[in-house]
Amino acid sequence: MHALWAERQIFITREKGSDSGVHPLRDDELELLKELREMLPDSKYIFVSERGEVMSTDAVRKLLGRLAAQAGLDIKVHCHMMRHACGYYLVNQGYNTREIQDFLGHRDIKHTEKYTKLNARRFLNFDWGDL
Repeated sequence: MHALWAERQIFITREKGSDSGVHPLRDDELELLKELREMLPDSKYIFVSERGEVMSTDAVRKLLGRLAAQAGLDIKVHCHMMRHACGYYLVNQGYNTREIQDFLGHRDIKHTEKYTKLNARRFLNFDWGDL
C-alpha cells in the first residue's frame, strides 16, 4: 500500500463481476488518507470501526444511513448510490462512456450506458445544418 502511495495511486478491489484496478490519488485525497492513517498508526487498516477493526459492509451501510438522516434526506440511501452518483457526475463532466466504463470497472458497456441516457447535453453538439 505504501508503495502505491508513493506513486500517488490506490488499488481498488471490486466485487460482483467488476474489474479491479489502480486509480490516481489527488493531493487532497492523499493528504486526508495520510491523516486518517496517522490517527491509528498501529492499525493495518485506514477505515476502522469503533473497535479498531476493519469496517464491515454493514457498518458502512449503517454509517451512510445515519449521515443521510443527519443531512435531512428522506430517502433510503445505500452504498451503491455513491457509485451511481460517480457515474452520473463523470457523464455530466463530459467524460466519454469508455473512460467511465474503465473508471468504474464495468466489464460490459451496457452497465455504463445507463448513466448517459439522462444527460441531455450529449445532444448539444449535433449539427442540424439547414433543417
